[in-house]
Amino acid sequence: MLDLRWTIPVARWSALPAGATTPPEVKFIDPLVRRRLSTLSKMALKVAHDCAADLESVRLVFASRHGELRRTTSMLDDIVADQPVSPTAFSLSVLNAMTGIFGIARGDRAPATAISAGAETLGYALLEAHAQYRADPRTPVLMVYADEPADQRYGAVDHEMPAGALAILLDRDAPDRLECTAGPALAGEPAPAHATQGEALMHGLGARAAAAWQGLGRRWQWSLHAGGLQ
Repeated sequence: MLDLRWTIPVARWSALPAGATTPPEVKFIDPLVRRRLSTLSKMALKVAHDCAADLESVRLVFASRHGELRRTTSMLDDIVADQPVSPTAFSLSVLNAMTGIFGIARGDRAPATAISAGAETLGYALLEAHAQYRADPRTPVLMVYADEPADQRYGAVDHEMPAGALAILLDRDAPDRLECTAGPALAGEPAPAHATQGEALMHGLGARAAAAWQGLGRRWQWSLHAGGLQ
């Protein structure tokens, strides 16, 4: 397996650190909708708004390993208890629920994509954002990653991500660039300091240092540098 390398322009980024437990404020969302949102959706909407509030239109790549699994589990509990399932709960249980809420709140009809790829979800979301930006650099692309642990009844989950969210805006004239690499795992190398991709990349962005994560036979590495794409 050969290394895959790509670089994305980073116009701005926002993060809620892994382990966040208090739902953030999302006052730009209509109150009637806001009170129905999960903590996961509020985290995703908060970092997305931080990066794109001043943009008229932005393509969105939303990524989450589990998505609204907790809401889905609650609906399954209702079915087991022979209780009716809320149509609102059902409509907000799909993986791309956040993208619809974000687009409606902004009046933005730009395309949106939802991605889930297990423990490597964030890495592949960055690759998808890169592909969309390269296809049309004239329109910004917003990558939003948000996750929270699965309910304990599902058992142990490898490389589980504590609750957290990250958004990166790809746009022309960005002040920074993020170099991304994915390739074969390195035999004999000590395990990276961070257990998940999200924790590793958030730390790397904050410290402006190289970050790496290794698992499932692959090694992912990211490095933030000053200076946009040429």
